[in-house]
Amino acid sequence: MEDIAATAGTSKSVFYRYFGDKSGLRHAVGSVVIRQMQQTIAAARQAATDPREGVTAMVAAYLQMAQTSPNVYSFATLPGDGETRQSGELSSFFDSVTVMITEPLRHLLVDPASPLLSYWPTAAIGLVRSAGELWLQAPCDASKPDSNAMAEQISAWLFDGVGHDVPPVSPHSVTAAEG
Repeated sequence: MEDIAATAGTSKSVFYRYFGDKSGLRHAVGSVVIRQMQQTIAAARQAATDPREGVTAMVAAYLQMAQTSPNVYSFATLPGDGETRQSGELSSFFDSVTVMITEPLRHLLVDPASPLLSYWPTAAIGLVRSAGELWLQAPCDASKPDSNAMAEQISAWLFDGVGHDVPPVSPHSVTAAEG
């Protein structure tokens, strides 16, 4: 708290008055970051025209945010200081993502009222989060896909199964395909 107060140019008492303690400050910062993640992922989904494109866009947005600020991502989403999990905001975030995923998938099912539909989004979030965190930790080299390629691969696993690999795309082939 002392270092944070010094960097902010104020006294520790100001932070203690507003946040109570280090845990309160962590909660407040985590809440802001999680809300920003939720808004960014929701905006990514809104631009999609079908469920797969929506999931891919949401995964790409998630990976890009985590990659841009990995320490902030870890701070907001991973347990710390003896906590078993982040505050209710993280749980609420996952609930909102579940709704964003579930609604577009209903029309893909033979039985849109199937109670089994509720399992897939939760499992998808687990896969995205686990694969994303492993991807973040992987060393940056030629074999590491960028965030968009990783999002495409994760979507392929979710929609097509584990046996489906998305071929790597070189920057030259993307430019030629778009031109």
